[in-house]
Formats: sequence, structure tokens, C-alpha cells
Amino acid sequence: MKKSDWWKHAVVYQIYPKSFQDSNGDGIGDLKGIISRLDYLKRLGVNVLWLCPVYQSPMDDGGYDISDYYHIHPMFGDDADMDELIRKADGMGIKILMDLVVNHTSDEHEWFQQALKDPDSKYADYYIFKETADGNPPNNWRSYFGEPAWTRVEGTNRFYLHEFSRKQPDLNWENEALREEIYRMVNYWLDKGLAGFRIDAIGNIKKRLEYETFQPDGEDGLRYIGDWVLNQPGIEVFLQELNERTFRPHNSMTVAEANVPEELLNLFIGEEGFFSMVFDFSYTDIDVPATGEWFRPRDFTVEELRKAIFSSQRMVQEKGWGALYLENHDQNRSVNKYIPEEEIGYHSKTMLASLFFFLRGTPFIYQGQEIGMENIRMASIDDYDDIATRGQYARAMNAGLDKETAFDIVAKRSRDNSRTPMQWDSGKNAGFSSADRTWIRVNPNYKSINAADQEHPDSVLSFYRELIRLRKDSKYSDIIISGEFLPYESEDPCVIAYQRSTAHERLLVIHNFQNRQSAIRLPKGHLKTVTGNFPDNHTQKDTPQRLYRLLPYECIALYMNE
Repeated sequence: MKKSDWWKHAVVYQIYPKSFQDSNGDGIGDLKGIISRLDYLKRLGVNVLWLCPVYQSPMDDGGYDISDYYHIHPMFGDDADMDELIRKADGMGIKILMDLVVNHTSDEHEWFQQALKDPDSKYADYYIFKETADGNPPNNWRSYFGEPAWTRVEGTNRFYLHEFSRKQPDLNWENEALREEIYRMVNYWLDKGLAGFRIDAIGNIKKRLEYETFQPDGEDGLRYIGDWVLNQPGIEVFLQELNERTFRPHNSMTVAEANVPEELLNLFIGEEGFFSMVFDFSYTDIDVPATGEWFRPRDFTVEELRKAIFSSQRMVQEKGWGALYLENHDQNRSVNKYIPEEEIGYHSKTMLASLFFFLRGTPFIYQGQEIGMENIRMASIDDYDDIATRGQYARAMNAGLDKETAFDIVAKRSRDNSRTPMQWDSGKNAGFSSADRTWIRVNPNYKSINAADQEHPDSVLSFYRELIRLRKDSKYSDIIISGEFLPYESEDPCVIAYQRSTAHERLLVIHNFQNRQSAIRLPKGHLKTVTGNFPDNHTQKDTPQRLYRLLPYECIALYMNE
């Protein structure tokens, strides 16, 4: 493995700064709070931190609407705090990634304000404007957040495009001067010592602009914008230039949020690819229709999930490297997505941890996942901060769902489920803040789910620490990091088993994804238990029948050498 591939050895921990740790008692997490928890992160074993946006922003979409790329939002601290975090983390062997959001800016960014003020200025061409003769929008595209994707400039027949919120106008990557501004900004951060970026919505920067009324795909008379903005021909020119001008000279770790079809994967993550890795949505968004409508959830089976994971592993293994995850700031909590509510507990949580952690790729842990944090149920839609949650609720009502049904569905998938404060202990506000009121509600289950109470061997936290140790510093590290992924057949469709294999060693990892016993036939040869969440059950692996009887939600990893 090349030295330049250092990120293949990484274990990444994603932080939503607003909800991680408040250091000054204002109810909002901040950079000094993150610094104060570096010892916890070091002990967990992670060696890369990904921070969601901390740039200056009006916070219409959780900081993904940036008004100034060069400075830190005062709610998180100041520029010196960011420098201190990079320096102190580096001293502990931990690298920092920031979010890079260059598909759009905030409408409060100076560029956009200048574009509004003077339609003939150079900044007007930094964005995508279209004037219409009749004052109607240029087409009937629907944004990702459910509203029309074109917004009128007040007092004119001029419209601007936004794939997300109307406060997030899309940038015009066709403009060379705009691209130069972006490259200058990216290098500014990399020169400061940043290890790289998670790159937001980067597959959307090339647009296929067509102006007509398209066949609607919903009751609102609009058409989902995705077909015109995702992975459009010509995007490779922009991505190649971005890589050559910024990432490659710094040997950066880059993680693209891009839903890339198989035929383009080599361009994105191959030997000379644009990025180190990409996220795959196929199994994390398995419950969402292709049109992105949370309020029309689709049922899925464990067998479908297995096929999605195995297909993803096959494709990425053939082309390059992948990013493994079950949770992030755009997802609800994985235990609530994949496990029936009445079956959520230590064994189902640790089974999920094993399921994704032994796959081939770089694992990403989202804050609180390592202690098994769960969804929150708020009292009403007014309690939700997330703009997408409110948009989905409005669309559900528009589609004819009654209030109670619409709320039940949207609340379960809300992004705010993962944005509630980190649960450190059983004290005030779960140890997150001393404030009388936090920016969003603390999950009331913090008394029973918190990091302090899991400082014992039989906890979800300890299980995650063990998985990280096995990957980073054990006799099995090479197999887990470099080994080939191979499916392992099971007669039970609710058992997900796979192998990781090198020339002379193998790991067999088995997961019983259900609340009943099952069985699986083991290969011949001596099998050594590496880890599992039912240690008392492991002795039966050496029975002559080679039939291993799995307990409900059991996971076990077995080592074989040849």
C-alpha cells in the first residue's frame, strides 16, 4: 500500500459541532468543546475527525449555506480556535477534515449580494440566473428540499437556481474566475494543515440547463431536479482540475458526497481518480424512494440490504476505495432505521457495528453512534430545526396525508434525529452544556444512554473500541484493511456473512440480522474467534457438525489461516 494512501488506515469520527460539546454555556457546541474532548476521541481510537461546517453562515441549513469560506462562525469560536484544534489534534496523532461546500453558497455571501446589486457585474456570472419574458420560472424543477428550484429576484423577472434551499444559490462552475476563487480558498485551508475535506454535493456542480415545463412527478406540479444536475457529462473536467490544483499537491484525503454510477467509479476513485473515496447511498438510503420523498418510505428486507452492501463492495473493490458508514448528519440513527424498535439493544447495536466495520474501506463513525444513540421523538413539527424535515412534512400534507401520519413518518426519518446533543453523562443536558436551554432538545433517554455509563467491558462503546483496535493495531489489521471482500453463502436470508481474505489468511464475519436463532455452516479447518457479541456462545464453533447456531442479533468474527 502506497504511503500516499495513508487514509486507507484511517478510522474517521464525524462531528456535528453544534451538538458535540458546549464550552461556554450558551447551549451551542463549539470548537473549544471539541478540543476539550480530544482525550475521549484518542481513547476511542479514531485518527481522523470530520467536522461539519463551522464557517460563517446564517445557518439556514445547518451551516451548509456558507457566507464566508475563510472565517469561523462566532457561535463556534474564532479563527484562532480552529488553528488550535488543528494543532492540538495533530499532536495527538489525529488529522482534521472540514466540509467543503462549493456547489452553492449562502444568499448572504458577498458574491451573491453583489450579483443582486449589479446584474452586469462579474459576480452575476458566479451564479445561475435566467430572465423570463412572462415572469414565470424558467422551468418546473423541484429542489431537494421540496420547493421550486427557481426563485425570483424581487422586483424583476430574473430568477436564480438553487438545488437546495432558496437561501443556497447554486454556483456557476462554467465560470473560470469562480473556479479560481474556489481553488484559492481550498488551498488556504490545506496550507493551514488541514488533512483534507468531505466534499458536499460535488456530483451536482455540472448542470444541464433546459427551459421547458416537464412532466410533473408529484402533486405540486413540479419535477425532481436530479436528472439534470447529477453526474452530468463534462463534470469530469471540473473535478480533474479541482484535484490537480488543490488536493493532489497536498496528498489530501478527500471523501466525495456523490452518488456515482458504476461506469463512472473509476474516474472518481480509480488509481488516478478525482477523490480518495466516495460515499455510497445504496444501503443507507434503502428506505427512501429514488425521488427522495421521506414521506413515502419504502419497506426493505434484510436480503435486499445484503444485496446492496455486497454490490457496493464488489463495485468499489474493483475500482478503488470506499467510505463505510451507517450514520451521518443527513441520516436518522441507524438502529432505528434497520432494527424494529422493540428489538433495539446491546446485541442489535453491536451487530450493526460489526456489519459495517469489517467491510473493505475506511470506516466513518458518527458522533454518538459509538454509544448507540437513538432517534428522538419531539412533540410537534415546530420542535424540528431541520429545513428538510419541515419541507417533507409540508409535501406529505400536500399529498393528502393526515397530520398524525405525516408527522409519524417524517419524524422517524428527520435529520434532527442525529443532530441532538451528544450524550456524555447522566447530568444536566447529558453533560453537553450547562445552559438552561440547548439549541435543540437533548434526547430524554440520555439517563440510560450516555458515554460515562459505558465505561465497562460489556458496553456498545467498549465494542466499538475493540473493533477500532482490531483494525488499527492487531494481528488482523492487514486482513481488515487490505483483504479482498468475498461474500459467504447462508441459507437464511436474514444472516449476512462475508469474508476478508489475503493470500494465506481469512476472516469470516457473520451477522444474524433478526430476533430469532439461526444457523450457518462453517468452513473446514481451525477457526479462532476474533470478537463477537455473545462470547459464551463461541465454543460451539469447533463442533464436528460445523454448524454454528447463531443467537438473536449475534455477530462473530472468525480467523482462519491456510
